[in-house]
Parts: sequence; C-alpha cells; structure tokens
Amino acid sequence: MPDTYDEPRTPVLQKNGLSEDEQEIDLGVLWQGVRRRLPAILLSSLALGAGTYFWSRSQPRVYEASARLLSTNTQAQETTGLLNGLGRAAPLPDGVVAQVVGSPLVLGEVIKQVRTSTAVQEPERTRLVQALQDDLRMQTMKTIKLEADIQTYSGGNGIYTLHAQARTPEAARVLADLSSQALLNWDRGRALEGLRRAQAGFQAQLTQVEQQLQSAGAQERQVLVSRQASIQSNLIQISLLEDSITGVLSPLTSAVQPAAPVAPRPFRNALIVAALTLLLGLLYAVLRTLLDRTVRQEDDLLNLGLPVLASVPKLRKRDVLLSGIVRAGRSAGLYEAVGFLRVNLMGTLRHVERPVIMITSTAPEEGKSSLTATLADGFGSSGQRVLIVDLDLRRGTQAEVWAKYDQTSNWTQLVGQGGAKTSQEALLNPQNVQVLRAENNVDVLPAGSGTADSMRLLSQADLDGALKLWKQHYDVVLIDTAPLLALADGLLVGKQVDGVVLVVEAGKTPLPNVRAAMNRARQNNLNLLGTVINKVNVNSYGYTGYAYAPRT
Repeated sequence: MPDTYDEPRTPVLQKNGLSEDEQEIDLGVLWQGVRRRLPAILLSSLALGAGTYFWSRSQPRVYEASARLLSTNTQAQETTGLLNGLGRAAPLPDGVVAQVVGSPLVLGEVIKQVRTSTAVQEPERTRLVQALQDDLRMQTMKTIKLEADIQTYSGGNGIYTLHAQARTPEAARVLADLSSQALLNWDRGRALEGLRRAQAGFQAQLTQVEQQLQSAGAQERQVLVSRQASIQSNLIQISLLEDSITGVLSPLTSAVQPAAPVAPRPFRNALIVAALTLLLGLLYAVLRTLLDRTVRQEDDLLNLGLPVLASVPKLRKRDVLLSGIVRAGRSAGLYEAVGFLRVNLMGTLRHVERPVIMITSTAPEEGKSSLTATLADGFGSSGQRVLIVDLDLRRGTQAEVWAKYDQTSNWTQLVGQGGAKTSQEALLNPQNVQVLRAENNVDVLPAGSGTADSMRLLSQADLDGALKLWKQHYDVVLIDTAPLLALADGLLVGKQVDGVVLVVEAGKTPLPNVRAAMNRARQNNLNLLGTVINKVNVNSYGYTGYAYAPRT
C-alpha cells in the first residue's frame, strides 16, 4: 500500500548532491541504460519510418520542369549620338529579378496565361491558379522558384533558372515556359519604356519647332528646318528600334517535360525519419541514463556496500484491486522473491531467537507496508507465528492492507485483558493489548488514526519492554515504521530491534537518498541488514522472475 507524507524528503548529500564516485560516468551503467531502452528506440524508429513511407506514398506526385534565361547585363553599343543605349534595357541590379518574379508584374501575368491555357488540363489548371494566387498573396514562391547563377565580377552576367512545380509533367513544362516568357516580356518592356519616353520627348520637341517656324524669320527659319529634320530622323529610328529592341535577358533553354516526379520520395523520407528517430532516441537514452541516479539493479546498491536481500517484482494494479495486496502477492514471481527475502533474513539473524525486524524505506510510496504484509504472509505460510506492529504512527496503512484481504474483524488477546487495539494505545499500556488475527499465524497491531505527535509518543514509551513482552508469543515480529528520510521515528524504533531492512523502489529511489538513509542509520548505530529492491519492472530491468514451475 502506498504511504504518503506531507514532509519533504531531506536527504543528507555531499557536495553537488553526489559523491565523488557517483559523479564519474560508468560506461557499463551507460550501456545498460541504453540497452534497456534500445528495443523501444528501435521499435519507434521502425514505426515512424514505416509511417513516413506510407504517408509519403499517399501524397500527390510533384513534377518539376526548368527553363533557363541568359543575362547579359551590359549596355548596347552606340547607334547614334542621341539614341545611345535606347535599343537595350538598363542593367539589372542584384536581387531585382527575384523580386519581380514574385510580383504581379510577372506572377500576375503567369496566372492569366495559366487560366486560359488549354495545354493544362482540369483540375490541375484550377489548382495551379489557386496555388499561384496563394504564392502571390503570401509571397512564399512555392510553385515557381528562381535560381540565380550570376557572376558578379563580370558585371552581373550569368544564368537565371526558373523551376516550376505541378502535379502533371505537362503542366510543369507549360508553367516553366510561361514563367520564362513572362519574365522576358517584363525585361523587354523595360527597354520599350525607354524608347517610348524618348519618342515622347522628340515628339514634344518637334511640336515646339513647328510652332516656332510659323513666326520665324528667313534666317532663323533655316536653322529650325534643319533641327526639324534631325528630330524627324530620330523619330524614324525609334520606330525602327521598336521591332528589334531586346532586354538584358534572353532565352537560353526552354523547359523539358519531366519523366519522373521530384516528390514525394517515400524511401528517402523514411530513411531520414528513421535515422533521426534512432539518433534522438539514443541521445535521449544516454541523457536519461546520465541523469538517472536512481536504483536500477542490485549492482547499484552493492557499490554502496549494502547487501541486497531480494528483488521483488511489481504487482499489477488490477490484481491488487481485485484480490488485495496479500493474495496478489502470492503470485509466482513475488512469492518466490519474498521466499528469498525470508531465507536471507533468517540466515542473517540465525543466532537471534524470536527476532524483531524493522521494515522501513527512504521515502513514502516505495512499498514498505505492502512488503511487510507479504513477508508476514510468507513467514505465516511456512508455519511461523508473526506479529506485525504498525509503528508508522503518522500514517499507518497495515489496517488497510489487511482489510482488503479480509473484511471480517477477528480480534484476539495478546497480553492482559482487553486493552489497546492500536499501537498508539499499546505503547501507553503494553500489558493489555489486543491484536487483529489477519490470517493463520499472522496477527496485526494497527497504528490507528494518524497523529502529528509520534516522536513524543515513541520517546516516552518503553518500547524495548513492550517488544520483549509481545514477542514471547511469536517467532518473528515485523515492525512497519515511517521512512527514514521523512521522519526521525524510524531511528528511535531501529535502536530497539534486531535488524533493519531498507526498502527502495526500482527506477524511482535516488541513489543519494539511499546513501543518506544509510548514513542516518549508521550514525544512530542501527543494524542495517540490507535492502530490498521493490516494484521491479520485469521488462525494464532485466528481471527474469521465477519460472521454474513444477513438472505436470
């Protein structure tokens, strides 16, 4: 049964909470920690990899086509004095093409062309239009991507590649070509804009000259006529340049219809996810092992110089709820583990007649009370008479443990006539005590209602005399006390017993807490017999159990 206390754990630790030995990394322990978690890591890696593979295969295929444009970012050669450079667009500054491709100037034109294109079949045409509109609105450029390979040292000459993605090969090719053509049209439009501005300027000059001719004298008229002829010549040249004008960009290669999709790639994605999961899982296992300073196996306690009396497997909650702790504890694994504990205790205390053994733990909820009950049941089943004295006066649980086993109350006289039915009352009047007959050969003296004044009660009571009186009627007396790191009660009781058993929980009790409990026990001259590793998880800690069943 779980024990709960309001007091926090206050272990006595060395500098930084760990001893010098504990701060060293044990590669063997590290490997054990990784190996315990390795099956789960591998299973997770395979599961996520397989899930990624099948998820990727279910995604629509994506094809990519590319069209390339050549950038010759230099001014045109001179044509005439006034028309120098008007036959070619101005050089493009760095980054301008990338901004233009994602703007309505190019992308908006591509959307119009795709909407009316018969080369792209429905419903892909509708989907592409929506995707391009989303790219234009969000400025994400997922459908059309620009790759620039520009040589800055050569004045900005190089190659622009437009990558277009669609769900059919034909749609990808058409989209790449349309994007390339839209960008070329924009670039040529820049040059045309320069010609149009020049044409408008010359036209304004010609109008002005014609007005001046109407009022000019003979001598001035000759100059104006010559100027008029020059302006008209420039206008004729501009008209001729409109058909031959070029921009900075020119077609290099048109798009080719792709033969295979670029996405999804199920096998590659599965490998990446599986490898990443494996790597993160191993890193997690290493970190957990390095940070996990809890009791995991017997070697952890043996390194502290503390013998392990038994490793007790964890009970299933369902069995405890249905049968109670004692009956559930008669399952094969736990029954045999308690048998080992019983034999080891009797071997250690073989020279002690009618031994009194205290069962404690480092902190609450490590299972000391349930272990006390199952150990008493083991002694009782072997024919020995056992008395359980619940001296966990703050929050005793033995009454609850045995109440789940048998709801009937069978009180019997221990000493005297009538008298106390709880250990609190029995300490005040040890000559008149009644005990609860839990089962054959097992009697229980429950703690009664919790008290906050347990230390004063234990200090004033004649505990040594009471135990000597009570144990005359039993072969073994088991005392359930408060955790050593929660209250000092166990230190007072431990001085009056023949031996102390420390219960720790596998995977939960920190090793520094075990060391602190040991130090407190030794400072108070308690006879610490050893430890019991309780609630061992069979799968996590390599516990094989006891499957040596009789042959039928």
